[in-house]
Amino acid sequence: MKYSYRHILYMMVAVAMLSGCRGAKLSTADEQYARGEYHAAMLTYKKVYNKLTKREERPLRGTVAFRMGECYRHLNMAANASGAYRNAIRYNYPDSMALLYLAQSQHMEGKYKDAVKNYEAFLEKQPKSVLARDGLRGSQNAARIKAAPTRYKVSAAKLFNSRRADFCPMFLDGSHDQLYFTSSTEKSKGTAKSEITGTKNSDIYVAKKNEKGVWQRPEPAEGELNTDFDEGVTSFSPDGSTMYLAKARRELNSATSVEIYTSQRSEAKWSAPVKLEITADTLSAYGDPAVSPDGTWLYFSSDMPGGQGGKDLWRINLKEREGSLENLGDVINTPGDERFPYVRSDSVLYFASNGHAGLGGLDIFKATLTASGGWNIENMGWPMNSSYDDFGITFGEGESGFFSSNRNDARGYDHIYSFVKPELKITISGYVLDRDEEPVPNAVIRIVGDDGSNQKAIGKSDGTFQFNLQRGVKYVMMAGAKGYMNGKQEFVSDMAEEDAEYAVDFILAAMTKPQVIENIFYDFDKASLRAESKAALDSMVTILKDNPQIVIEMASHTDRWGSNEYNLKLSDRRAKSVVDYLIAAGVESSRLRPKGYGKTRPKTVTKRIARLYPQFKEGDTLTEEFISKLEKPDQDAADQINRRTEFQVISLQN
Repeated sequence: MKYSYRHILYMMVAVAMLSGCRGAKLSTADEQYARGEYHAAMLTYKKVYNKLTKREERPLRGTVAFRMGECYRHLNMAANASGAYRNAIRYNYPDSMALLYLAQSQHMEGKYKDAVKNYEAFLEKQPKSVLARDGLRGSQNAARIKAAPTRYKVSAAKLFNSRRADFCPMFLDGSHDQLYFTSSTEKSKGTAKSEITGTKNSDIYVAKKNEKGVWQRPEPAEGELNTDFDEGVTSFSPDGSTMYLAKARRELNSATSVEIYTSQRSEAKWSAPVKLEITADTLSAYGDPAVSPDGTWLYFSSDMPGGQGGKDLWRINLKEREGSLENLGDVINTPGDERFPYVRSDSVLYFASNGHAGLGGLDIFKATLTASGGWNIENMGWPMNSSYDDFGITFGEGESGFFSSNRNDARGYDHIYSFVKPELKITISGYVLDRDEEPVPNAVIRIVGDDGSNQKAIGKSDGTFQFNLQRGVKYVMMAGAKGYMNGKQEFVSDMAEEDAEYAVDFILAAMTKPQVIENIFYDFDKASLRAESKAALDSMVTILKDNPQIVIEMASHTDRWGSNEYNLKLSDRRAKSVVDYLIAAGVESSRLRPKGYGKTRPKTVTKRIARLYPQFKEGDTLTEEFISKLEKPDQDAADQINRRTEFQVISLQN
């Protein structure tokens, strides 16, 4: 069924040069081809071609080879088509379209370099060809697209596939537990083989999930739906009670006609299809029905006049048909074929096209309606698309569903593939530590995103935590624990379509003991702050703003050199310098108490200091007496540790 209406083309056959040559057989092949009986015509052309052995018959052989190529092209047998077109060119077939079709066939084989060469050769003859330009662009970009695969995972849906063609899956309704599709399996009705495809005519099948949610083997759709003719490409009303389907009607020795029908569902059975009148035009084909989610619009493909060329996508209002027919426009439609629409929402449309630049054959495209009313067209990329035909997509839960493709089948038969786009695994993890770099157990961590998300977690006993995030979101994080001041972090997750893991650590200051402010520097023997102190001071400003309830003592300490009186005055001035900076930065003066201690409070070695200075042990107090017993380098290190600026929480305010 897919082939019968998918490849109906109305071509003028130049039979004048063939008249009288091999008479009946050649005319038979031409008649078969004109009716769209591509498989039968291919076999007849092949017989004629093999009999044309004389030198003077070479031009005719080129013509027959071209016709064979056309049959293979419509049967999706790209390799065979390429060979036939090459023969046509070798025998000097005069129509330059042989170059274009050869390029398209090589494009579909994935022979992109050869395709580029022949697209360029055709463009030299037909420089205005949109199809050739887009084909050339697609061939040139194909390797790059395949080298950067999307996150979609694609697998053959083996349970649904037969040894013949299986295509155009479609869920019955939002429950996603019944999947309808078209198949030319040998189990289909009737006994005759199609002259179009060489297989049995297509029927509609349905696969259902059992009570455990497991797919069962497909069965023919129940009721009066399937006949000896081709049935295929289904879509459903929102409630699943009405089926819209394409149906190929054949009459003896006449071209195949493709039309859209409806069928009604009652007690799980479908009624005999009834033709849906779209226009009064009886010469055009109407196929690939797709109903909008609200049931208002029917989207379909047609070669009726008024389009861009080939098959175009159209739509008609099902509730008010009169005067509602409209072409989807030249952004979506091209001189090639646009087929198999799928309307996911009011603003998102999927379709297949061989006119837009792609990997070869039909590619699946996503069209998103913009705020201005236009369309943004996006190729679904590799591996959703391949060099072969990819089409007939349907979505289930989230970014998962099924589509059709004839990849990996040398006979050109389509099969059903499943796809899923795994959720991005974006996480942020880290540690909540104190200023001695020891874990703070049971800390409370909150994370708020500008997408409206708000998460809370309790850190583990080892201080670790982890959150799941979304891409492209700005986050603010706050960590706190009993007896500690709050810590704050901000960051933005990137937009990359890939898993990501961020690391953020919180260093919390304890409220119960003094906290050294690293990297505070003063001019020698003065209280003036040096410029390199700014970063540390600004971080102190942040701590105070994140903890607006605390009142602190800002303390300055000196080393053992000089008198007690001198050091007390110097340290007091230095503490006031720090406080003045904080006030200028917006911290309320009522929250700050400057205090100089000179050398009266030598530092006791903490775990962190012991790690940084292994010559000292945790618990050592760096008094003058202790320092005097050390070697000169260790004395200098001890003096450096004692020269410090600290703060300590002394009270809480409301």
